[in-house]
This record gives sequence, structure tokens and C-alpha cells, in this order.
Amino acid sequence: MTLSRTRSRTPSSSARRRPWGRPAQAGPLAAVLAALAALVLAVSPPAAALPSPHPMPATGRADVPSGVTAGVAVFDRASGSFTEQVNPSLPFRSASVVKLLIALDLLGDRGPDALGAQDRARVDAMLRASDDAAAGHFWTVNGGGAIIDRMVRRLGLTDTSRPPATHPGYWGYTALSARDAVRTYRYLLDTAPAPVRDYVMGALRSSTRCAADGYDQHFGVPGAFERPWAVKQGWSGFDSGGCTTPAAAASPAGAAPPIAAAPAARTGGPAAADVDLARPALHTTGTVGTGDRTIVAVLTLHPGGTSYGKAYTDLGRLTRSLDVPGATRPAGTWIGTWGSGVNVRAEATTESRKLTALPAGVEVLVSCQKRGQEVSIPPYTNDWWVYLPQYGGYLTNIYLNVPENQVPGLRLC
Repeated sequence: MTLSRTRSRTPSSSARRRPWGRPAQAGPLAAVLAALAALVLAVSPPAAALPSPHPMPATGRADVPSGVTAGVAVFDRASGSFTEQVNPSLPFRSASVVKLLIALDLLGDRGPDALGAQDRARVDAMLRASDDAAAGHFWTVNGGGAIIDRMVRRLGLTDTSRPPATHPGYWGYTALSARDAVRTYRYLLDTAPAPVRDYVMGALRSSTRCAADGYDQHFGVPGAFERPWAVKQGWSGFDSGGCTTPAAAASPAGAAPPIAAAPAARTGGPAAADVDLARPALHTTGTVGTGDRTIVAVLTLHPGGTSYGKAYTDLGRLTRSLDVPGATRPAGTWIGTWGSGVNVRAEATTESRKLTALPAGVEVLVSCQKRGQEVSIPPYTNDWWVYLPQYGGYLTNIYLNVPENQVPGLRLC
């Protein structure tokens, strides 16, 4: 006997249905009252909005999830204008996004051929797999905070500053805003020498799904849009990133400390008064579309204790809500998952090759479903599997947040 998993879910506001039955008909008195109410609404001024802790201009249609603090800037290079801005000048701790500045400082006006083999391998790993050891090496040998000072001057950054004086070696505590992330990409695409541009952008286009520290880094831009895209991501303050790969290793010296140590770093230093070092941070930055048409920067902070999968999902929803000219949205249905260490397989069987493990509770894009090996996770049994096009593999339907064994309305593979 197959037992269908029936986990209750609360529908979104757009999916809620009216109660069964015909709507009540309004009588004459109700019509008069409705007319009076409409008149009052028409002449009454709107209530004054409560001031934001960081009042900044906002444009576009960005949908910021509840409890999330976001800095958003989306710049269309074709029109030379922003399509989205939410807190664009608000500084965040950069986490691994600063590796882009570390690489640009190292390269200067030189192409990658000027690097020795070992340094080139380090830059490749730092940009593609967000390798912390490489960033720590360059931070130490090239002057630490002086790297940030040089990049501020060279790129004309206005909201970027070195880590607090109390933690000078913590390159992930560099302050950065969404609009400065956009300025960095504009410099890279429009001003940097062609060999530098081509090398750095080539590395960002070949970003690996699993980062060197075992975090799944294809959230935000890579999940929201089809290729071509190029990304440099950042994360800080999470316990586990889900990805499992032989290359995954613990973060070496140079990375941010455990999140519990962050509040003590908020004293002293040019960025300390403005940058939140305590809440978990997740950032997606890069370009989208043919010819790198649009630059996207979404920097986020999440409530303390937020899981990586929850932050990953919230950032994905925010990024998908943005107006990004030239972007192509992937086809499929976004569905939440449950469980920890859930595997994605090359085929619809547990004996097939494991491609990766999902961050716990993350939302995934599914394109079709088919019958495969029957899987039993007591008290659930199911032989249906969904295909995840962004992973190139299959997931047993047991771990989907749907009430039936099959996903209603999803086509067959």
C-alpha cells in the first residue's frame, strides 16, 4: 500500500480561495452604506507611513520577504538606468563578494598572463568556487585593508570601507552597498582592460554549484534566470550550506568568525557604526543577459537563527520578483522541500550517482515527473520522482511539500 504524504500548508495570499457557496447579495441599505464608505475613502488623506530605519529611494517591484533587510540595485546597461533600487546605499558586510575587489586589486591593469601559475590557480578558485584560503592569502600579502582603500579610489566607490579596526584580518567584514556592487561591475565591464575583464567575467560565468567550503552558491541570480549569467555570491553566519563535494573543506584563516563573535566587532573602525555583523547574510551579485546587459546586486540580512535553506529560498523569491531587462526566466514550478541532507540523483533511483545534497528546506524548480524506484521513508512510500533542471538530476517526491504522491498538474518526463 502506498501512503501519500499529507503535510498541511498555508496557501499564499494569491492562492487563497473564497469559501464555498454563492456570495451574499447586497440589499438597498448595504448599497447606501457602501456608497458612503467610498465617499469617505475618496476624500480622506492616506495615513502617514512610519519612517524607515534607513530611508532610501525605492523603485520597481522588488518583493522583500518579511523579516529580511535588503539592499537592491538593478542597472540596465542598455538604457543606462536603474530598474530597481531598494536601500541602494545601505552598507552590508560583504562576505565573499569582496573577493571581486581582491581580484581586481591583484590584477590592476595586467592580464592574467602576468600572474604566476600558483597565483592564477588561486584567483580561479577564489572567483569560481569562492575559495577562502585564496582570499586570505591575497589579503595578507597585498596589504589587507589597503586593498579596499585602493579599490575605493580607483572605482569611485562611496559606501565601501575596510573591516573594523578591531578585526583587520576579517576581509568578509568589508562594508559594501548594492550600488557599489553595481559600480564594481560597471568598472569591470566598461573600464577595466579587456584581458582583465575577460578573465574575471569568464571565471564568474563558470561559478561552481558547490563552493570550496561546501555551500551551495547557485542561489539568487543563477536560480532566478537562465544563462547567460555571471555571479559572485556571498554568505556569512550559517551553520551548513547543504552542498557535499570532495573539494569541500572547512574555511581557513581569513574567513569571518562564527556568528556569535560578530557583535563584539561592532566597536571601532570606519564601517563599524553602519554595518550589521550579527545577522546571517546572503548576497547575490552579477550580470544577466546577452552581452551582460543587466547588472544585479541583491544584498540581504536575515533574522538570527535563519537556516541556509530558508535564506536561500527568500533571496530566490526576492530576486525573481525583480525587473531585470534581458533576462530569461526558467520554465517550471517552484516547490518547497523538507528534510536534511536530501540527495539529488542522476536517475530516478537511489542507486544512481549522487549529484549533490540540497540545503535543508530549500525551494527547488521542478520541470516534470516520472515513476522510478519506490522509496520508503517511514511512514511515507512513493515511486514518483521530479526532475530538477537546475541540478540536472532527480529528487524523490517524498521530500516535496505537496499533499499527493504526484505533483498536481506537473507534466510527465
